[in-house]
Formats: sequence, C-alpha cells, structure tokens
Amino acid sequence: MVPWSAAARRFEAPALAHLATLSKDGSPRSTPVWVDREGETDLVFFTLSSSVKVRQIAADPRVALSIVSPDNPLDHATVYGQVVRQVDGEAGMAIVDRISHKYTGQPYDLRDGLVAMVVRPTGWAAHDASEY
Repeated sequence: MVPWSAAARRFEAPALAHLATLSKDGSPRSTPVWVDREGETDLVFFTLSSSVKVRQIAADPRVALSIVSPDNPLDHATVYGQVVRQVDGEAGMAIVDRISHKYTGQPYDLRDGLVAMVVRPTGWAAHDASEY
C-alpha cells in the first residue's frame, strides 16, 4: 500500500474530483466536486445542504473520492472512507471559501445553504502509470 502522503498530495491540486455515494438500494452515484485536504489525515468537499449527496451520506456515510492530475492523466488517486463531520455556518463557509480560492482564486459566490463534509480515509490507492 502506498503511504497516505502519496495519495493525499494529489488532492492538493485544483483538479476536479469525483465523489461516489451510495443510494438507498446500494447502487453508487458519482458526482464531481471540488476537494481539498483537511489537516493531516482528512479530505473535505462542500455541497448544498439540500443535495442528494447530503441525504445519501446521512443514510450511509461511506464514500469514495477519485482524482486525476490536471497535468498528467495517467496520475491518479482514489480514497475510500467515511464522512465523519458536517460543518455549516461560519466555520463551514471558511472551508468553502478556502476550497473556492484554491480553484478560482476567489471566495465562493453563494453565501448560504452550503455544508462542508469532512472525509476520514480508511483506504487509498495512488498510481502514476507514466512512470512505467
């Protein structure tokens, strides 16, 4: 298994990630999200508090996030884990704005109805196929 640092560093780039959640019937649902690291051990993304993602995570907090390097489509990482915390209000908006700055250089336009979701990884993989 690759060390966490090898997978985590790929989530530092402003690349679009894909979040997989589970529907009521157990089928996966994948949606694009902006994502960032949260401290040394976690990842974080944000969404509308009324979104399907939030409802699915409330029912089953297991998720997966995958990302591909914007500079190298053969370099990618996947993280499996659980949403361990939802952050709303001012603390949530601080996270939203931090992620928005990473992707756009500006605070996020929408100022209410958002929630940040903290993902605690339980497994991961990272691979750069261009190294072969």
